[in-house]
Formats: sequence, C-alpha cells, structure tokens
Amino acid sequence: MSLSVRRWSAIHRWSSIACTAFLLLLCMTGLPLVFHDEIDAWLAPHHYAAMPADTPPVSLDTLADTARQRYPHDVIASMQLDDDEPQVVVWMVPSFAAMKADFTVMHAVRFDSRSGALLQALPSRASETGTFTGLMLALHTSLMQGAMGEWFLGAMGLVFVLAVVSGVVLYAPFMKRLRFGTVRHDKSARTRWLDLHNLLGICTVAWAVVVGLTGAMNELSTPLFQAWQQHDVQPFLATHAPPSDERGSVTTSFQQALDSTRHAAPGMTILSIAYPGNPFGSPYHYLAWMQGNEPLTSHLLTPALIDARTGAVTATLRMPWYLRTLELARPLHFGDYGGLAMKVVWAVLDGLTIVVLVSGLYLFVVKRRRRDAGNAAANVPGGVT
Repeated sequence: MSLSVRRWSAIHRWSSIACTAFLLLLCMTGLPLVFHDEIDAWLAPHHYAAMPADTPPVSLDTLADTARQRYPHDVIASMQLDDDEPQVVVWMVPSFAAMKADFTVMHAVRFDSRSGALLQALPSRASETGTFTGLMLALHTSLMQGAMGEWFLGAMGLVFVLAVVSGVVLYAPFMKRLRFGTVRHDKSARTRWLDLHNLLGICTVAWAVVVGLTGAMNELSTPLFQAWQQHDVQPFLATHAPPSDERGSVTTSFQQALDSTRHAAPGMTILSIAYPGNPFGSPYHYLAWMQGNEPLTSHLLTPALIDARTGAVTATLRMPWYLRTLELARPLHFGDYGGLAMKVVWAVLDGLTIVVLVSGLYLFVVKRRRRDAGNAAANVPGGVT
C-alpha cells in the first residue's frame, strides 16, 4: 500500500469515526423530516369548511380583529399566509419588547382564510418540540442545544463530506482487481460487508456530498441572517424612515398592506406580513416577505416595505448572494423540489446512507478486534509472532 493511500485511508477512517454517531442521528431524524408535510397532515389534519374552490379569502383585517378579541392583552406581530392550504396564521406576543427578549413567547391563532373560522389556537413557540416533527427538527438542526448545537452539527457535516471524498479516493485502488458492483458472497462476513459498504457508498456519493454541504450551509443561516440584518437591513431601514414630523400611529391596515404589495409585485406570492414595530421588521413599515411563482424562484425570498401611514410600497430589498444560496440549499437538503416522487428518492438514499454508516462502524469494530486479538496472541509465550 502506497504512502498516499495509507494517508487517505487514515483520513477516511478517523473522519468517519468522528461523525458516524451524529450522522446516524441526522439521517434517522432527517428521514421523517423529508415527509414532514405529510406527517403533520396525518397527525393533525386540518378540517376546512366545504366551499367552492374560487371562494375569495376574507379580509385580513377581519382575522386581525378576531385575534385581538380573543387575546385583548396581546399585540399582533405578523400574519402568515399559507401558500399550500386555505389558512392564515396570526402570530401574537405580549409585547414587542417581550418578543425581542425571548422569541419563544410568540403564540398563534390559525384561521380558515375563506370562511374566517377559527381553526386552532397554537401554543407558544417554546412548545414546538411537543410535536413529532418539531422534535425531529430540533434534534436535526441543533441537538436541542441552540446556536452551539448548530455550529457543532455544521462542523460534523463538513467532516462527513471529508469522509465521503476520502472514500471516493480510496475506491479506485480498492476496486482495481474487482468488477464494479462485486460483492464477494463466498468470502467472510467482514469481506461481504466491506464490498457492500463500498458499493452503496459509491452509489450514494453525489447525494451524500450534496446533503452534507447543504446541511452545513443551513446551520450557518441564523448567524448570516443576523449579520445581514445588522449590517444591511438596519442601515437600509434608517434611510427609508419617514421624517420625524411625519411619524405617527399606524393608519394602514393589514389588508391594505397586502393589496399594495400584490399591486406592486403581481408575479409574487406574499407569505407573511410583519406589523410595524416588530423587532424583526421596521418601526415605520409593514414588512412583507414574498417569493416567486416559478420552481426556482419559489424558494427565493424578497422583503418589501409598506409605509404604515400611506400604504404605499416604498422599497424592496434584495438579499445578498450568500443568503439566496442558503435559501436554495434548504429545500434541496430535504428533497423539497420535486414533489412526493423526489421525497421518496431522498428517503431511499437516506436509508442507504444509514446502511453505509452502520456497515462502516461494523468494519471498524471488527478490524480493531482482529488487531487486538493478534496483539494478544503475539504477547503470549509461544504464540504467533
């Protein structure tokens, strides 16, 4: 074995050992997350009133009034418009100061967007892990350890990519005397598992690299969005603040803000509208988040500012390239580009990767046992040397 191959073998072995346990957890939690929409619909089905498909939605102002009547001591932080189902979710907080101090104080009221009927009162965001997919997502993204967990799993994703790349480098010299896809069934169990490990590893290599890299990128989303908000968004909002003598109470309603945004951006889908004063928005504007209607642009978000006094769209802010890359990477990580068919493919590849990880761990343990047994025999008087 050449020095180069030995070095790559050591890199592959120890990078794999370093990340295997965490990658197993990520693969096992990622599997149900691929089908999170279907699982959520099955565990908590949404029952809507039977109405004609072309029934127009009720005014957002009507939903806002109903939410305020139900929680008179809270304020509305934002409204979320579902682009898949006829529902609107109204997010509420005790105050914007409380929201800034602790994001999990948010709670929500879910409405049928066509009838205006109250469907469900959702608890605070602190209880999101109470659902099955919420728990899986918390484990998958941060091990339920917040920012430190996100950074750690991001590093594990990069280590996993290193393990995959080193495995590819080793595959060519290993298969030099074997036909592609060979599994030597006439050999020992360890040899059969080695052949299977190599076969499944090379067959899933492209998917593994894509998922590993996009997973690591997704873990960077929180600090990068915070940096963008601090260095780009806040200065941008400051330049679009109205003169001090024109600042006053909010006179534009949610529905007016929605209508203005639709008129200014007819080819976009509005996903949410944040109320003026929201700590994640603008003190003097509604902040609407939009996405395109094409397969690619549907995963790219664009924020728009709507003047709280005049109701006019005053500006749109284009996110920097690195955040747009993150927005494209997130759905690719979970196979959310091609409908159910792509999700099934992602699930199969996820399952095969679990086999690769488990077989790699098995091969490492067996090799260590053989080496320890050989060392023990060598140390016995009269033993094999």
